[in-house]
Amino acid sequence: MAELIIYTDGASRGNPGPGGYGVILMWGNVRKELSQGYRKTTNNRMELLAVITGLEVLTREGLDITVYTDSKYVVDSIEKGWIWGWVKTGFKDKKNKDLWMRFIPLYRKHKVKMNWVKGHASNPFNNRCDELATQAADSGNWLIDTGFESGNG
Repeated sequence: MAELIIYTDGASRGNPGPGGYGVILMWGNVRKELSQGYRKTTNNRMELLAVITGLEVLTREGLDITVYTDSKYVVDSIEKGWIWGWVKTGFKDKKNKDLWMRFIPLYRKHKVKMNWVKGHASNPFNNRCDELATQAADSGNWLIDTGFESGNG
């Protein structure tokens, strides 16, 4: 079975400010792009939401998935296991609990490997995700990041 490759990026115009994410899913020769903007959010929330969105659209479980992102926040939280310590403490004094709690069951459905890539460099897929994210942030076609705006994030 082929490996699913997911590239993600998040953007925020101000932190907080209007933001967006961009996602590219690649399965063999099939490629799908996703993006969405939010009226008020943060960069870290958009980076994490991009990964969540990439996993949420999947219709199968048990996939081998490699996620590429330029977010050290997301990669280190997962690959260094910080997230599991946060779960044990109920995310005490941690931001974005709502998104991490949305991420965990998705992560557990698959074999996910996180890889950091340098942002704004020579990786064409990361650059395309950046374009998608910034276009979504600038679009004015925004959803409400209820987790952030309600203060529960």
